[in-house]
Amino acid sequence: MLTTVTPERVVDFRTRTVLRVLLIVLCVAITLEVVWIARHVLAWVLIALFLALALNPLVGWIQTRTRLSRGPAIGIAYLLLLIVIVAVGASFVPKLIDEVNGFVAALPNYVEDLTHGRGRLGFLERNYQIVEKVRDAVQNGGATRVLGLSGAALSVTKGIVTTVVATLTIIFLTFFMLLEGGGWMERIYGLFPDQSQSRVRKIGDDIYKTVGGYVTGNIVISLIAGVSATIVLLIMGVPYAVALGLLVAVLDLIPLAGATVAGIVITLVAFLHAIPAGIVVLIFVIVYQQFENHFLQPVIYGRTVQLSALAVLVSVLVGAELAGILGALAAIPVAGSLQVLIRDQLAHRRGSVVQPALAGASEPSG
Repeated sequence: MLTTVTPERVVDFRTRTVLRVLLIVLCVAITLEVVWIARHVLAWVLIALFLALALNPLVGWIQTRTRLSRGPAIGIAYLLLLIVIVAVGASFVPKLIDEVNGFVAALPNYVEDLTHGRGRLGFLERNYQIVEKVRDAVQNGGATRVLGLSGAALSVTKGIVTTVVATLTIIFLTFFMLLEGGGWMERIYGLFPDQSQSRVRKIGDDIYKTVGGYVTGNIVISLIAGVSATIVLLIMGVPYAVALGLLVAVLDLIPLAGATVAGIVITLVAFLHAIPAGIVVLIFVIVYQQFENHFLQPVIYGRTVQLSALAVLVSVLVGAELAGILGALAAIPVAGSLQVLIRDQLAHRRGSVVQPALAGASEPSG
């Protein structure tokens, strides 16, 4: 029997190829390290981008109505936004301050009831002796280790400074994005060949509409959540209704976890007020979350981002797994942008297939 012998094959890599691979790996590693170090700044940039997309229609409307240049139009938009914030603050902040002060004043009574095993949370002391356990932990120095109270004043000060710096940075980033965003996009479009610029511009416009629609839709859904929660809390006579409604509106901006955390907070406060109020608020939270997840988000995001409910849920879950809250917040616009790119690629392929077919059909038969 004849046996075939496979000759040995020697793969020889050039030194230049190996160096290129090593250089690429090194560049990727450095890029990932820089991204990780600057993650807070990148988060500020992302927030500023969302705000710029949300304010850009208003700036365009002001430019159309007043025929002003871009800079003054942005200034007027900022002024209008400031007026709205001051008006809302003048309407709600006094009530909010009163409710917060009332909550702070009521805290000693809550603590006293808990210490003596009375009130809604008295079972924690009667059944679990929670007060004695906390006292022992504090006396044994466990509070510093368990609760992380070392350097609390320094941490609070650092947090306040970071918040102020982040707010000012986001404001200026948003301003410059509104001012120079169009110019940057034109520079990006100019990098493509002339015959492809119209297609790239259409893709950019579709992505802008997708991301801008997501920002607008998210704000609308959060307002609906906050207003509806405030109304239910006021009807049930729960204290701090305005403050809790504002908390619901802010937390509802965060996909997945935000609405759940807000629902838990307002339900606990309602149960502390009265058992019937807690039951009603709990039912409201469950029903409203189902209404928001299965009706509001599909309808609003379906019209603005044009994503199905399944695509919205999957993208948010993947984004949250990859980058936490920030990933969940950016998941829907990223998924919408990818959908725009895929649709354009499919349409381009169909066009490239149809054109040769039509050319072949138009040739006369010999």
